[in-house]
Amino acid sequence: MKYEIGDKIIVLHSDEEGKVVEIINEKMVMIEVRGVKFPAYMDQIDFPYFKMFSQKKTIEKKKIYVDNIKKEKSTSRKKTTDGVFISFVPIFDKDIFDDEIVQKLKVYLINHNEEEYDFVYNLNFSGASDFSLKSNLPALQDFYLHDILFEDVSDSPSFEFEFSLAKEIKNKAPYFEKIIKIKGKQFFKKIEELKEKNEASFSFEVFTFYPDKVMEEKMDLSKLNNAGFRMYDLSKAKQFIPSAQSVVDLHIDKLISSWQGLSNYEILSTQLNAFEKNIELAILQKLPSIIFIHGVGEGVLKQEVHEKLKGIKNVKSFVNQYHHLYGYGATEVYFNN
Repeated sequence: MKYEIGDKIIVLHSDEEGKVVEIINEKMVMIEVRGVKFPAYMDQIDFPYFKMFSQKKTIEKKKIYVDNIKKEKSTSRKKTTDGVFISFVPIFDKDIFDDEIVQKLKVYLINHNEEEYDFVYNLNFSGASDFSLKSNLPALQDFYLHDILFEDVSDSPSFEFEFSLAKEIKNKAPYFEKIIKIKGKQFFKKIEELKEKNEASFSFEVFTFYPDKVMEEKMDLSKLNNAGFRMYDLSKAKQFIPSAQSVVDLHIDKLISSWQGLSNYEILSTQLNAFEKNIELAILQKLPSIIFIHGVGEGVLKQEVHEKLKGIKNVKSFVNQYHHLYGYGATEVYFNN
């Protein structure tokens, strides 16, 4: 092995000095430059000694005073990409035929922003949680998440994040969620491109800028009020809601006075509307139970009421048994309140 952990190195393309902090495999090492760790191929780095002995000695230049400097047009400095990224470092191995294959992927969260974030991370495969983590992502730094086997990338991995600012800012969102779904063929394509470019990792953007707080739009109610609509204070809304009844008679003559001439369908619809209205009031006002009188007859109304009760979440149970006042013509309903 050419390098060992702790060796000082120089990055050839940027001429920056750093050190080796981890041996990844026979071709790659993890290096640290100015406090930032990232993987690099061994042919992308070298020992600094050659540079030390081959550098030309700098000749001290004649001192120039500020007044004598000719002003030049200012040029804008090229801005590096801002944002937060999820980055993958493939770890290669040899198969039985001595062919190079990807064994696993090292997963990193990379922060190019000057904001510090708290985050909750979940990795799901085919909808099932496989790994979760809650931590902090410092500004302008990388964070190692975990490794995943390369054979698992075909199982529709979903990388789910919930971000919040480590230091709250008034006009920024309290938190926001981001899901990165990557298909297996995307991983294969990225790795092929990585080999062609002789690069060590590939990335997907999670977000560029932390979002602003969504301000609730206040509705102008004055126009509705001027148009003749009655406006109520929500805190006083209960006084406009009718009281719930503990016993409701669904016989048509108890509901409306002019029911003669209605079809059987119209009568049944009126009875069911009364049932729905009264059970909603009972739930809203947290009654422990309510009795609906439906009579015996052919049992059509009772059957419709029972079917509707089965689909109401707040209904704990209901029973149609003999009652000393209503016989078998009533159903008592109990709630989960």
